Amino acid sequence: MDTTQYLEVFIDESKENLQVVNDKLLELEKEPADLSIVNEIFRSAHTLKGMSATMGYEDLADLTHKLENVLDAVRNEQINVSAEMLDVLLESVEYLEEMIMDIAGGGEGSKDVSSIVHNLQLIEAGESLSTGTESKPESGSTKNGSTLSFDQFEQTVLKQAKADQQHIFHIKISLQDDCLLKAARVYMVFEVLGQDGEVIKSLPTVEELEDENFDESFEVVYITKESPEEIEAKVKKVSEINEVSVSLFDLDASNEPDEKSIDDSKVQSKQKKKSTQSKDETNEPQKKQAVSNKTIRVNIERLDVLMNLFEELVIDRGRLEQISQELDHNDLKGTVEHMSRISGDLQNIILTMRMVPIDQVFNRFPRMVRQLARDLGKDIELEIEGAETELDRTVIDEIGDPLVHLIRNAIDHGIEMPEERKKNGKSETGNLLLKAYHSGNHVFVEIKDNGQGINREKVLEKAISNGVVTDEQADGMSQNQVNELIMASGFSTADQISDISGRGVGLDVVKNTIESLGGSISIDSEYGVGTTFSIQLPLTLSIISVMLVVVEEEIYAVPLSSIIETAVIKKEEVMKAHNKEVIDFRGSIVPLVHLSEVFEVNTLDDDSQHYSVVIVRKGDKMAGLVVDSFIGQQEIVLKGLGNYLNDIFAISGATILGNGQVALIIDSNALIK
Repeated sequence: MDTTQYLEVFIDESKENLQVVNDKLLELEKEPADLSIVNEIFRSAHTLKGMSATMGYEDLADLTHKLENVLDAVRNEQINVSAEMLDVLLESVEYLEEMIMDIAGGGEGSKDVSSIVHNLQLIEAGESLSTGTESKPESGSTKNGSTLSFDQFEQTVLKQAKADQQHIFHIKISLQDDCLLKAARVYMVFEVLGQDGEVIKSLPTVEELEDENFDESFEVVYITKESPEEIEAKVKKVSEINEVSVSLFDLDASNEPDEKSIDDSKVQSKQKKKSTQSKDETNEPQKKQAVSNKTIRVNIERLDVLMNLFEELVIDRGRLEQISQELDHNDLKGTVEHMSRISGDLQNIILTMRMVPIDQVFNRFPRMVRQLARDLGKDIELEIEGAETELDRTVIDEIGDPLVHLIRNAIDHGIEMPEERKKNGKSETGNLLLKAYHSGNHVFVEIKDNGQGINREKVLEKAISNGVVTDEQADGMSQNQVNELIMASGFSTADQISDISGRGVGLDVVKNTIESLGGSISIDSEYGVGTTFSIQLPLTLSIISVMLVVVEEEIYAVPLSSIIETAVIKKEEVMKAHNKEVIDFRGSIVPLVHLSEVFEVNTLDDDSQHYSVVIVRKGDKMAGLVVDSFIGQQEIVLKGLGNYLNDIFAISGATILGNGQVALIIDSNALIK
């Protein structure tokens, strides 16, 4: 069966189910006696297993089988929840995530899972992980004239099939000696068998068959309601098959007394699960109906196409507005204004459609924090606020790595060891707060810890020794300026971290990434109390509001998010400081940046006695961009400059204006020193 058309749905739903498993496992750690949580995990794992098997991802389905076995034993109270067990289960989730990501990337989702499967089976058998025997995973191995062996789950399936009056066959198939594409023939045989039944086991394994790591023959254990003659006839229709032997599989030979109780309990648990599911189903219909009428899954690429088309519409809208003003025709003006209002509403709807909750990023952190805390021997509680805050998908895709970096730093270097915290009069449990919220046209994300904070003296000492600042500069620096020093590239090596109260790994990279998204990052820290990183991000990167300015015959766009205000100042008010032009702006000394010099625009003689200045900011720093004149505020579509022009100083992109002219968009952050 061709399942490629379902691949995207499979990947999306697999991620959702894995997320449920992940979240509930962390919840289970806090309430190990609550078996309802185990049932929820089991349901999601079961769904994932079923989907994986249907799509033909055997490794994925097999590992989920083993995960299910452990969960089944837990909910039947055969084993207790422990930290070691949760470590293994969470590690299994990591494996499953990697396999799904591999499938999403075009792979087969194959992975060596023998070690994690072994650990899962030790847990299921109630054995200690550290003292586990070296025996092979298959605990219920049996022989049927071959070396086929089965784990407990497979044995249970086989017994259940027998109870359902189905046939269990042992099929031996040999290919012709001159068969060229052995894996393809095996695949065709499995396709034929899959139409009327289920292959439970194969020898060699499916991976070995796919890799053609076998001679000319292979064997399978197969459940079906068909007769052996029909099976043999169907398999023989596959070309290059030499011989097919179908015999009844002797299931009784695999029954071992000590497994009976376990198997029976599994059957009982299946019955319990069925009754639980049926109970859930009676309660769920109304809920399902309500949700299904409200949402629809849309491929993000289709939304990207829609956004691109709308961006073209925004450009045409600007053109129409300009034409209507030039023609000064009342009817045309009215129509264009109406169209502008409608397109404005449409723009909001499209942007909203692209919005996704930031919990898609946040939900990866609880497990990461738990694992890091355990690895470091720390006790850390993670709080998440505002996970429902929405951001444009393009920003969501980019913000994950910087947040991982900041959180790892907070855990690794910010929060102290329990003994040290206790000595300092703090709770032994450190607190890490991850918070998101909307404010205006921006989203703010905060990472706040109650760790040791930033040691000003040590930071300055390192900054001076690295040549980042001089002794004289260090004396006059504010606490905020000192905090920002840890994001300088000079602090980005591991040797320097331990001496500066633990901050600094790769924070220059984090800062650059945030700024490339049109955002900014600031640090607020008090030594001995804690540190807060605040990230400001734009809601979207596609359509932005700008101030259009003129420099000679060129038009540039300055993002409104960077502008404080515009001003016209007399040239005689310009002062000199360190041989540079500066102005006094509301009590602050602001350096002037002549855009004509930065962009090397040919200038004409200018006898004006005034400067037109756009005051822009970057954190606490400001600069005055000197232009010839202002055009006004406008919404523009941000277009990239392509691969050949991706490193132009102080230019972040371009846009097409209403008259068809191209205007470059200024990256004012690059102009502020």
